[in-house]
Amino acid sequence: MEVETAASSNSNNNNINSSNNINSSSGNKAKEEQGTKSSKSTSSSPSANRSPLRKIVLVASIAAGVQFGWALQLSLLTPYVQLLGIPHTWAAFVWLCGPISGLLVQPIVGYYSDRCSSRFGRRRPFIAAGTGSVVIAVFLIGFAADLGHALGDSLDKKTKPRAVGVFVIGFWILDVANNMLQGPCRALMADLSGSDHKRMRTANAAYSFFMAVGNVLGFAAGSYTHLYQIFPFTKSKACDVYCANLKSCFFISIALLLFLTILALSLVKEKTLDESSSEDEGDEEKPVKLPFIGELVGAFRGLKKPMWILLLVTALNWIAWFPFLLFDTDWMGREVYGGKVNDGGLYDKGVRAGSLGLMFNSLVLGFTSLGIEFFSRALGGAKRLWGIVNFFLAICLTLTVLITKLAHSSRRYNAPGQDPLPPPTGIKAGALAIFAALGVPQAVTYSVPFALASIYCDTSGAGQGLSLGVLNLSIVVPQMLVSVISGPWDALFGGGNLPAFVLGAVSALFSGIFAIFVLPSPPADQVKNKMARSASMAFH
Repeated sequence: MEVETAASSNSNNNNINSSNNINSSSGNKAKEEQGTKSSKSTSSSPSANRSPLRKIVLVASIAAGVQFGWALQLSLLTPYVQLLGIPHTWAAFVWLCGPISGLLVQPIVGYYSDRCSSRFGRRRPFIAAGTGSVVIAVFLIGFAADLGHALGDSLDKKTKPRAVGVFVIGFWILDVANNMLQGPCRALMADLSGSDHKRMRTANAAYSFFMAVGNVLGFAAGSYTHLYQIFPFTKSKACDVYCANLKSCFFISIALLLFLTILALSLVKEKTLDESSSEDEGDEEKPVKLPFIGELVGAFRGLKKPMWILLLVTALNWIAWFPFLLFDTDWMGREVYGGKVNDGGLYDKGVRAGSLGLMFNSLVLGFTSLGIEFFSRALGGAKRLWGIVNFFLAICLTLTVLITKLAHSSRRYNAPGQDPLPPPTGIKAGALAIFAALGVPQAVTYSVPFALASIYCDTSGAGQGLSLGVLNLSIVVPQMLVSVISGPWDALFGGGNLPAFVLGAVSALFSGIFAIFVLPSPPADQVKNKMARSASMAFH
C-alpha cells in the first residue's frame, strides 16, 4: 500500500509538474500577450506620446508675433480707418471682414491640416503659408494711404475711397492669414501634447502667456509717437505722422513674427500623416473619410451636451468682449478725453493713452496666465474660474459708464468754444485701471475654453484642427453680430461706445451664470482613466 501510494504520489507529482509546465508555458504566452498589449497601451499613453515641453513652448511663442499684429489692429486700426474717411458708425462693418474669414477659413484649414500629407508635416506648411500672407497683408494695410494717393485719391477730400479699398483687401488677407496661423499652432501644440490633458492645459496657458507678451510689445510700440523716426521713409504726403508710426509698428511686427516662426519650424519636427497613420494600424475602428462639409456636419452631430454648452458660453463671452476690443482706444479718445476724430490733438492723445492702458492689460494678462492652473484648483475647477472672471468682466464693463460720466462732468475748457483740456489725473487713472483689470478675465478667456474643448472633443471623432475650428465658430459668429449691430446700436442711443459696452456687460453676466451653473465638469470617468494611465506609466 505504501509503494502503491508512493507510486501514485510520484505519478500525481509528475502530472502536476507536467500541468505546471503547461500552465507555465501558457502563462508565459499570456504574459507576452499582456506585455504586448501593455506596450501598445503604453505607447499610446499620454506620457509616451507627448513631446518635450520646450518644443511646445517654441510653437506657443509664435503667438507673440501674431498678437503683436493683433495689438496694433485693436489699438490703432479703428482710428486709422476713420482717418481714411470712414465714419464711426460704419467703422464696425470694416471689422466684419475678420469674422467672415474666420467662419470659413478656420474650419477649412483645420480640416485640411488634419489630412495634409506633406513631408514637412501636417501643421507646419499652413503655419508657414500664414506667416507669408501676414507679411503681404501688413504691407497693403500700412501703405494703403500711399497706394490710394498714387491711384488718384485727393488729399483734400475727407474720404479716400481707393485707400479704403486697399485697406479692406489687406485687412481681409490679414485675417485669413491670422486664422491660418492660430488654428494650426494650437492644433500642433495639441499634437505635441499627446493625450495628456494636463499638458494641453499647460500648452494653452503658454500660448496665452505669449499672446500677452505680443500684446505688451504691440501696445508699447503703438503708444510711442516717435517710432517713425527709425524708419523715416514711412512719412509721405499721403501718410502723416500717425500713419507713419503705424507703418513702423508693422515693420517690427513682421520681423518678430518671421523670427519666431522660422525658429519654431526649424527646431520642432512633427510626424507626417503616414507616420501617424502607421501608429494607428492596430486600431479596430478607423474613421470613415467624408467630404469636408460632411465631416463638419458630422463633427457637429457628434458633439456631446457639454461641448454644446461650451460653445454657448464661449459665444456669450465673446459678445461681451468684442465691443471693448473694437472700440477701447476710441472710447478713450472720445468719451474720456472728449476729442474728435481728425482734431489733431486731444483724440490722438486719448488713443495713445488707450494703447498704454492696453499694455497694462497685457502685463496683467501675462502674469495671470502663469497662475491659471493654481487659480483653477483653488476655486474648484476651470469652469468655476471662468464663471467668476466673467462676473468680474461684467463689473469692469459697467464701470466704463461711471468713468465716462465722471469725465463728462469734469470737462474743463481754457475758454468757451475751444477744445476741452485733458481729463483730470483721477479720471485717467480710473480708465487705465479698467484696462489693467480686464487682463485677468482675458487670460482665462484665451486658455480655459480651448483646454475644455480639447477634453470634451476627445470622443467626437474629429481631428484637433477641425475641433478647434468648430470652437472658433462660437467666436467669429458673435464677432459678426457685434460688428453688424454695434454701430447702429450706438447710434440708436445717441452715438458713442457706451451702449455696446453695456450690452457686453449683460452678456458677460449670463456667460458667468451658464459657466458655473450649466456647464458640466469634465466627466469623472475621464479623470479616472487619466489617473489609471498615469499609475500604469509609473509602474512601467
